[in-house]
This record gives sequence, C-alpha cells and structure tokens, in this order.
Amino acid sequence: MYNPRFNYQPIPRETVDGRRLYATPDGGRLPSVTTILEATKPEEKRQALQNWRNRVGHTQAQAITTEAANRGTRMHKYLEDYTKTGAIADPGSNPYSQQSHTMAQTIITNGLCHVSEVWGYEVPLYFPGIYAGTTDAAGLHLYQPSILDYKQTNKPKRREWIEDYFLQLCAYAEAHNAVHGTDIQKGVVLMCVKPEMDDQGNLITQPQYQEFVIEGAEFELYRQLWWHRVEQYYLANH
Repeated sequence: MYNPRFNYQPIPRETVDGRRLYATPDGGRLPSVTTILEATKPEEKRQALQNWRNRVGHTQAQAITTEAANRGTRMHKYLEDYTKTGAIADPGSNPYSQQSHTMAQTIITNGLCHVSEVWGYEVPLYFPGIYAGTTDAAGLHLYQPSILDYKQTNKPKRREWIEDYFLQLCAYAEAHNAVHGTDIQKGVVLMCVKPEMDDQGNLITQPQYQEFVIEGAEFELYRQLWWHRVEQYYLANH
C-alpha cells in the first residue's frame, strides 16, 4: 500500500508577530488551511457553535472537545501505522485506546480497502505564496488520485454539515497539484462514529462508518469556494 512517490518536504510551524505560520521550503511564511477557514467562517456557523457551548456549558463543552481530539489523535496513529506497515498495534487494556482501535479498524475494513496506494501520511503541503497545511494521506482511491481525510465523530454527520471538510480536501489537492505536478480532482472523507462505552469501559455499541466523496462537478464547486475563502482571508488580513 505505501509507495512514497513524491518527495514531501517538512514545513515546520513558526510564530511570527504572534501568528502561527508554516515555514515552507521556498522561504515563505504562510497561514494554514484551517486558519483561513476559521477566519472566514460564516457568522451563522460561529453562532451555532456558541449556542452549543452555551447549551451544554463551557466546562462540559471543553471536556467533550478535548475527549474527541484525543480520540482522533489515537485513531489517526493507528491508521498511520497501518498505511506504513499493513498492521496496527495492539490497543492494550486502556478502554479509550480500545475504542480508538476499533474505530481505526472500522475505517480500514470499510474505507482503506478501496485504497490501493498511499503516497504519504501526515503529508505536508503548501500552495506557494498562499497557504500550507497537512493532510492525513494522499494516494489512489479506487485507482484515482485522491486526498484522504480521516475523521472521528460523536454522532453521524449529514453531508451538508461538513462543507469545511470538503474545502480542506480541495485546498490540499490544489497544493499537491501545484508543487508535485499531479492532477488530483477527488477527495475522500473516511469517517467513523464512535462506539459508546459503559462505566466499566466496555464497548456497548458498534462503530459506524461513513464515507463522503467529492469529485467531478462537486469537486470543482468546492474548489472555487475554497479560493473565494482564500480571497476573503487576504482581503481582511493584508
């Protein structure tokens, strides 16, 4: 599965005038994809997030967010190991590790089975002079060049809820094409809904797999929307 076709160069983060920027190989200091999306987020989405925080309470909201981030980190590590070696490590006895392990296995069984080649994992990418970031993987999905993004979620998602994920996929595809001479016009979100655990740490539900693919006219639509967000960001910040 793992076939490092491209020479991906590291792009470390630096703090410049209080801003976290990526230091690209060509000497640029660029904002991240997520920074641009956050800065240009529509007000209704900001308000919806704030309403949720107000509803559950700040402390609980932070706890949910932190737990989800940790779960996602563990799941990503298992998937990274799998793409490198074809196997994932044993989860051990930690119930939270077991939960993430089960989720990673679900993505492998239902999603990565359609990926014949992975060119890189935690792939550093940048569009010269404009933006930078890191995508989970790039390779061949159903034999088509694709950007791959692994996601975990507490509840099943609807397609219309995850437009920012699609914008990220297009951003990374554009960067990959610009620097590495590819023609990627497909993005895939491989998502797993967490299984629930009881008070003893036993899994009491099964993880649920969701997959979202953008290609063709839909990819082109989100590609154009991404560049619109980039324009918004630079008009507001320069």
